[in-house]
This record gives sequence, C-alpha cells and structure tokens, in this order.
Amino acid sequence: MLINHTNHPSDKWSDKQKQAAEIFGGVEDVPFPVVSAKYTEYEIKKLVEAQASLIICKHPQAVLCQGEYSYTYAMITKLKTMGIKVIAACSSRVTLEYVDADQYTHRESQFEFIQFREYI
Repeated sequence: MLINHTNHPSDKWSDKQKQAAEIFGGVEDVPFPVVSAKYTEYEIKKLVEAQASLIICKHPQAVLCQGEYSYTYAMITKLKTMGIKVIAACSSRVTLEYVDADQYTHRESQFEFIQFREYI
C-alpha cells in the first residue's frame, strides 16, 4: 500500500497519478498536519514522531510525503531510517497568463502528474 501523506487527498488525483500508484496496491490518505511557522524544532520532532507512528503501523510499501519543508525533511529521514521507501510526486506546471479588460494580470497554474520519484 502507498500512504499519501500530503495536503492533496488521493480521491482528487488525476487518473494518471492513480494508475501510477497501482504499483503499490491501494492508497491510504494520512493527511499532512498543520505545521505552524511558530513551531520550534522540538515541536516539529514531536509531531513527526506522532505521525510516523501512525504511518509505520500500517506497514506501507511506500509513503508519498510532501509539504512544509522542515517537517517533510524530518519525516523523510525518520521513515528512511525505518527502511520505508519515501517518494515525491513530480509534476509539470503549465501557467496560463492573461490580461483582462481592466488590465489586471491573472495567472492560473495547472499541474500534470509525470511520475513518482524516490527520495535518495
């Protein structure tokens, strides 16, 4: 099974991403926690320990982990130390930009899933 530990629920993934995840069996969401900018390193460590316990007991084949940087780095390090494969979703961003009738510039980004890539 693949654990999705991101802010992007798997039921909203593209068909291409869902198909790529099939190699791991099913997908289970373990939502990424809210990580306050005011948290200390100690608070990040405690949050990672708590969330890692939830993830490890599920015995995943891999964990998709992306989000706030310091938490993500600590979580990836923890999981890899436990021998768990940790991956990232790699996407191509297409940005559409246009100027409306009032001369306001608008940007819209669309992301196309390309592949999962292991953190090495």
